[in-house]
Amino acid sequence: MKDVGYEQHEIRRARYAVAAVFAVHGAVTGSFATRVPWIQDHASLGAGQLGFALAFTAFGASCSMPLAGRISHRLGSRTALRVLITLWTLSLVLPSLAPNMYTLCLAMFAYGASAGMADVAMNALGVEVERLLDRSIMSGLHGMWSAGALIGSAAGTLAAHLGADARLHFALAAATLTALGVLAAGRVLDLQPAEDEEPPPRFALPPRSALLIGAVGFCAVFAEGASLDWSAVFLRDRLGSSAGLAAASTTGFMLTMAVARIAGDAVVNRFGAVRTVRAGGVLALLGGLLIVIAGHPAVAMTGFALMGLGIAVVVPLCFAAAGHSGPNPSQAIAGVATITYTSGLIAPSLIGGVAQATSLVVSFGLVAALACGLVVFAGVLRTGGRGDRAEVSPRAAAVPGPRP
Repeated sequence: MKDVGYEQHEIRRARYAVAAVFAVHGAVTGSFATRVPWIQDHASLGAGQLGFALAFTAFGASCSMPLAGRISHRLGSRTALRVLITLWTLSLVLPSLAPNMYTLCLAMFAYGASAGMADVAMNALGVEVERLLDRSIMSGLHGMWSAGALIGSAAGTLAAHLGADARLHFALAAATLTALGVLAAGRVLDLQPAEDEEPPPRFALPPRSALLIGAVGFCAVFAEGASLDWSAVFLRDRLGSSAGLAAASTTGFMLTMAVARIAGDAVVNRFGAVRTVRAGGVLALLGGLLIVIAGHPAVAMTGFALMGLGIAVVVPLCFAAAGHSGPNPSQAIAGVATITYTSGLIAPSLIGGVAQATSLVVSFGLVAALACGLVVFAGVLRTGGRGDRAEVSPRAAAVPGPRP
């Protein structure tokens, strides 16, 4: 990209615009997650069939994510984000229109493809704004994603409680979020490629530096994807909860993630990335164990809340670490994005397959086991990111720099 100088007010405006795009992206996910039981009933699917259909989300994202860089190179970052966020918000309607497993598979493929491309584009812009500000903002941006998901989840909880048809719910949500997304994307940085810059490859293997960082993100995003799409089903089918209470479990999960991510930058600056992720892994493990042993909805909801609190800052720290590792930061970021995002999209289908063969309790036992990986492998996040400074000098890191 061209090395363009920006005024501080332009960078501040771009930061808020990217944050708004993150919130819109999250609101689509939150809206979808709370209505998964409705979609399952509408298409007359069992747990295994639902998991199979959700797997097509991962296929769509895996195929499309490498294309985001070429789209941004061709159109410029601002126009590309406008197009991609529009595709993502409108794709929300598709799953509610599917009457059977086959059409739901097609809908989820399109849903995943648009989600993946928009996700890569907005994270790339977030990393660029963080570089220009020279301080950590990625946790806060992902906090805005969680806040948006919380709003979408809350609206979905209300719709489920009222027994609203998801087709009407999703149509109204898509129209609103499309307008907000286009408005926000119009104020992000308009990065253009240099005249002699080659377009990025359509497909490229992640660099070695991204693999271990991506493995940490894999553990966290697997737990996130499983909790988002299966928490409501777990409470309804395992514990006999009402549709409204089951949807509220997803909202509680979103709430703890949003709060932890918004506060995450301050925590990481104080304690460092490694210690923060290890402590989060312990909380996530505790949450997973509560879910497994839960005999009452309140216990399971507490478990999902702890799970959200424990994994909240992991993905932003993985992006930050990737951006400061290796000779090609952009390729590393794309590699980590592909690994972590695909993990979240694979998780729901794998949870469904395990549940079909055994039970949802065993499925969430697998989620708890993966939380241990955060404790064991958190050290790889020392490869980069501002959190490393806190590992060396907590006192110095605890004093934040001036904020624009």
